[in-house]
Amino acid sequence: MSKVIEILVAILMVGVVIAVHEFGHFLLAKVNGVVVKEFSLGMGPRLLSKKYKGTIYSLKLLPFGGSCQMLGEADDSNEEGSFNSKSVWKRISIVFAGPFFNFILAFVLSLIILNAIGYDPAYISSVDPTVAEQTGLQEDDVIVKYQKHKIRLGRDLALYETLDGISKEPITITYLRDGKKQTVTYDPVYTARYYIGIYYTYNEGLEGGGQIELSDVVKKGAAEAAGLEKGDKIVAINHVDVATVDAFTDYTKDHPFGDQAVTITYERDGKTYDTELTPKFQESYSLGFTYNVNYREKISFAKSLKYGVVEVDYWIKSVIKSLGYMIKGKASTEDIGGPVRVVSEMTNVMETSYRTDGLFYAFLNLINWTILLSANLGVMNLLPIPALDGGRLLIYIIEVIRGKKMKTEHEGIINFVGFVLLMLLMVFILFNDLINVFH
Repeated sequence: MSKVIEILVAILMVGVVIAVHEFGHFLLAKVNGVVVKEFSLGMGPRLLSKKYKGTIYSLKLLPFGGSCQMLGEADDSNEEGSFNSKSVWKRISIVFAGPFFNFILAFVLSLIILNAIGYDPAYISSVDPTVAEQTGLQEDDVIVKYQKHKIRLGRDLALYETLDGISKEPITITYLRDGKKQTVTYDPVYTARYYIGIYYTYNEGLEGGGQIELSDVVKKGAAEAAGLEKGDKIVAINHVDVATVDAFTDYTKDHPFGDQAVTITYERDGKTYDTELTPKFQESYSLGFTYNVNYREKISFAKSLKYGVVEVDYWIKSVIKSLGYMIKGKASTEDIGGPVRVVSEMTNVMETSYRTDGLFYAFLNLINWTILLSANLGVMNLLPIPALDGGRLLIYIIEVIRGKKMKTEHEGIINFVGFVLLMLLMVFILFNDLINVFH
């Protein structure tokens, strides 16, 4: 697949997500009798336009986003058909419709994936012998609750494990076996070992799991300190060939990492390099079992409707929890991404999946990214920040509580300040994207 085509498709999908958001505002504005001056698909100069029943419908040059310009939205006009002339509840419905339509888009796209390959139940795939002895947990048990959290997907559990972490506190698990629920509480598994600080994926479609291509490196880990980067391919350890993931795993079992330096041979851009690194000692706690996040179980269309809602709920939770992760200062600028980063990541995923699994799975990965983006846009727009939909909703909710409108000039000042801050944030994100994508 051509890189240019991948980039254009990714940009188009980002545009679709934004256009659906604007269509939500447009539709509820029309339903509530607000005059829409212009509804456009795309941005920049107009390519085509037609006026119909007082609204200009435009197709613009850049296939990125859209807009819905309503009468009175940008000023204090209260004339018939203006946004400001409508009741507070109608204004709330119009503003809320944008984010809500993003959630609807995420739901519809989730149905495509669910009906194509199914969903990912939280099956246990292996259990630490100590945990198995303590709890009776077995392979193929299905986790349905972790601590106080309901678990409906394997990714649910992965989300809590990754962002909340596992502490030394007792773990309570509810699991399903032969149609019956059972609950157990046990101590997490303590591990103390040396790590080289890399992430990689086992590819089921390739012999031995495929070559070890780094999906990422641990921040401030041994591999990063030695110069290894995402995308590098490990080919040898201490000059012993490890051609596949299985070979790498077998080698590290027979030669566990310690406090002695090891030589890593890796490929980058077709060239081979050697680097020396010293594994880092790390203490950690784990669940004591592994679970499914990749296997998909086929389901009926009726059941896909239920799990479509579950998928959207998962993506909304992931966005909210990720925001909390950032607010707590656990994320770096490398974890923050905007439009440039999104398009770059989408094209990388499409290219990798097309190369390893074919066009169909490249398409599904594109859809999956679009679901994430749509849910992300919906949640972010609902944040109570001036100039965003959430900020406007907060003003209208205050209006409901007070029983009278905020003065137009006050609302204008709040939105202007919010807009300036939002633009500064967008500039920061753009430069951050360029640094992370091209570094």
